[in-house]
Amino acid sequence: GLKTLGLERESVEITVIEEGAKGFLGIGSKPAKVEVSAKKTDGQRTIDFLNGLLECMNVNAKCNLKDEGEKVIIDVITDNSSAVIGYRGEVLDSLQTLTSALYNNKQEKYKRIVVDCENYREKRKETLTSLAKKLADKAVKTGRKVNLEAMNPYERRIIHSALSENDQVKTE
Repeated sequence: GLKTLGLERESVEITVIEEGAKGFLGIGSKPAKVEVSAKKTDGQRTIDFLNGLLECMNVNAKCNLKDEGEKVIIDVITDNSSAVIGYRGEVLDSLQTLTSALYNNKQEKYKRIVVDCENYREKRKETLTSLAKKLADKAVKTGRKVNLEAMNPYERRIIHSALSENDQVKTE
């Protein structure tokens, strides 16, 4: 099996289907039957998990994985993107948290996992950057503090970085 697949022992999973028999003096001997398959990579396991999760949500989707060294991007392609994204990306964030926990389980080096659908993350970043600049202008005009709704750490970081160059406002 290893020769046929061209793989090393460490990179395969071997399942014994049927135990062999030695027989008596070689008579009645039977070879063992085993199944040899390549081990799944962390990325393949993660994609399988996410596909299963989406199936449980009754969402017909396909996931594409792109490994960029420090970061892994999983793009979910579906006709029902609203079910995958949710209200302001809440479902997408939940999928990302679960997927990240699975991917980084027992890993020596942590990788950032990004789950995206229809380029939602980039669009949301542009929206938040635009909002931050408008509200900064409003704060400067009125001379008053402007409070924003509760946001997750990633979105707060976008707001802070969008206004980091603006000397007229301070973010906290």
